[in-house]
Amino acid sequence: MLSEWFWWDRLWLPRPVMWADLQDSEGRVYARASHLYITLPVAVLLLGLRALYERLIAVPVAEALGVKDKIRMRASHNPILEKYYKTHSKNPTQADIKGVCKKLGWSERQVERWFRRRRNQDRPGLLKKFKEASWRFAFYLCSSFGGVLALYDKPWFYDLREVWAGFPKQSLLDSQYWYYIIEMSFYGSLLFSVAADVKRKDFKEQLVHHWATLTLLSFSWCANYIRIGTLVMLVHDTSDVLLESAKMFNYAGWETTCNSIFVVFALVFMVTRLIIFPFWLIHCTWVYPLDQFEPFFGYYFFNVMLVVLLLLHMFWASLILRMVKKFLFGKLKGDERSDEEEDEECSEEDYTHTYTNGSVNGLSNGH
Repeated sequence: MLSEWFWWDRLWLPRPVMWADLQDSEGRVYARASHLYITLPVAVLLLGLRALYERLIAVPVAEALGVKDKIRMRASHNPILEKYYKTHSKNPTQADIKGVCKKLGWSERQVERWFRRRRNQDRPGLLKKFKEASWRFAFYLCSSFGGVLALYDKPWFYDLREVWAGFPKQSLLDSQYWYYIIEMSFYGSLLFSVAADVKRKDFKEQLVHHWATLTLLSFSWCANYIRIGTLVMLVHDTSDVLLESAKMFNYAGWETTCNSIFVVFALVFMVTRLIIFPFWLIHCTWVYPLDQFEPFFGYYFFNVMLVVLLLLHMFWASLILRMVKKFLFGKLKGDERSDEEEDEECSEEDYTHTYTNGSVNGLSNGH
């Protein structure tokens, strides 16, 4: 009963099209929900490929660029402070620090230093960040190249009205199949590895983005919104290539190269995510379909999910603009999304400032 309701024709397809009209015949092949099952094993395969890539390619490249982890002083073993760190707060207030001092007989400076060292122990090293950025750079580069190959000879790449020509009775192409499967598997692998990957300030927004992307791609696959889906993927992957390469050079300490790539990335991001995406692609899904059929649930759902992505783009654009502002005034030291490693002997004033205003380290993922 639930399955029949979920796959009710009127939820997914415009009138008067029925699922029975989308049966494979006469050389036509249509997307099926069952096709997506393969994304799970492919996601696991990508995780294995990532491990090999990071060990055999990313690490040697990091060594060649001079990327090294800093030698960190470890916090001394102290059960009382360790319990407080794990169960209460990693950033105790001055009042809490004074209370701990009374229990331990330590000075405030000693307690502050212990917490700084302990926090630094939990922060990912430069090599870990570089390997993660390198893997994403390699994927987005291959994905963007593959997307162009899959789309450059298609009429809807140049005329968006062609996206809806014959919809939803549009045969599935091999290039579309593999583009979708690999892209969805990649985002699935990111969800699988989220606990081990570098956590940034927009961790929650990233999770929302990954789930929204997978939901959007899954729905577009099942409802045969595949043509517009491939265009959305290509627009998103393009700027990420520049972002991840900028992060790699940032971790390597190539400041001039990093800043130059970042400026290009910021321009490409604004054009693709805040101009092309809303004024071309969302306009294509919001306006053009009404020339051929009446609005239905799938029409509204797909457009709402696109708007969710657009709101995330606006959030990340605000961070990018803040970074550009700092860059123009010579104050850019990294990313609004990451915490920098604390100096071993920073003063109490520096300590307070760091955790009041936050800090930056490493360029962020703008997906």
